[in-house]
Amino acid sequence: MTLEQALVQTNRNMIAFDLALGAGALFAPGPTLRLVFGHEDPTPDAERWVQRCAPIWLTFAAAHGVAARRGAPEDWWALAWLRGTEIATDAVLARSPSVTRPGARIGLVLAGAANLAMALGFARLARR
Repeated sequence: MTLEQALVQTNRNMIAFDLALGAGALFAPGPTLRLVFGHEDPTPDAERWVQRCAPIWLTFAAAHGVAARRGAPEDWWALAWLRGTEIATDAVLARSPSVTRPGARIGLVLAGAANLAMALGFARLARR
């Protein structure tokens, strides 16, 4: 598999991931916080916070879908920019005292590394 093929496959996977994350945040914020982010029993305000993020993740899913369908340079540039905006966000959340599940903090930091890799990779696709 070439790097380009791996990036295209990653893009397809991110459609499903962001769709599931956005739907989970919207319709099941407590379980999403516990299972995805390693948050201990979330308070109502934490649940509202993650629900507030649902449209963001659903927008990401749509952007990944557009790039998968059209694959135009501007689609890949948009994804590079979107993923770039997420490089540090999970690392900030990792500092929360409510993130207690073993491995959750490092997972959130690694999510930032994944977003950096995707931002660079999608920028590469935009320049082909």
